[in-house]
Amino acid sequence: MAARTTRPRQRDQRSPLASVGLHLTLLIASAVAVFPPLWLLVTSLKPKSESFSTDVVKNPTLENYDHVLNDTEFLTWFGNSLFVVAITTVLGVFVAATTGYAVSRFRFPGMRPLMWLLLLTQMFPVAILIVPLYNIMSTLGWLNQPISLIVTYLTVAVPFCAWMMKGFFDTIPVEIDESGRVDGLNPFGTFWRLIVPLARPGLAVTAFYTFITAWAEVAYASAFMTGEENLTLAAGLQTFVNQYSSDWGAMTAAAVMIAIPAALVFSWAQRHLVAGLTAGATKS
Repeated sequence: MAARTTRPRQRDQRSPLASVGLHLTLLIASAVAVFPPLWLLVTSLKPKSESFSTDVVKNPTLENYDHVLNDTEFLTWFGNSLFVVAITTVLGVFVAATTGYAVSRFRFPGMRPLMWLLLLTQMFPVAILIVPLYNIMSTLGWLNQPISLIVTYLTVAVPFCAWMMKGFFDTIPVEIDESGRVDGLNPFGTFWRLIVPLARPGLAVTAFYTFITAWAEVAYASAFMTGEENLTLAAGLQTFVNQYSSDWGAMTAAAVMIAIPAALVFSWAQRHLVAGLTAGATKS
């Protein structure tokens, strides 16, 4: 009997109308996503008298940036934010990674309630938490101190990041831990020397999420910090536009400069989000 040959199944092709509709939808979505930051940049380059003009920049100027950098406390706010964000990110990544690893690899009494507790903390909105947290910081004497924001941002970021890291560690083969124990490493040595290098994608996402949580937060920063010299960048933006005055040119210029570090951190995190780092890592 002759061997029966089968013709390869051809892939379904989109009709020209469906292809046009798909590309048109993508173009519209891209325009909607790009328009706000582009208009922010354009407005920051306009003179103050033309802030509300719908025309493209006719006479581009950097006077808004010069005003923000030289006539306001922007650099002080930047230093405050950088200090708070750096400590929050380092502590947040370490606590979330160690918590996620412990829950992923070890079984101990109260593990399940702990995970549910971490999840429940994400269900409370800022409006509910801000008053009790303010009272706690006031009792401890931490108002107008960077530690109040650091502790608050850690309580916001760590629970979610711990859940995320736990799921990531679950994908790393347990044989790697066993090989570390065979080589004489203790649990922390196994975690630090073997697991952390393989967990770089998860750590990058955790670092980015913690960074954004602290960098762009405004509610806690406005409630816990008073005086322009103590504000962070997000809280400092409110000084440009309030019920008494409005300087949209300065606000848009400051917003553009605030977005630059976030874009750089995102590009770094995106560069580290690669798959397959655990391939071939186990001992045969």
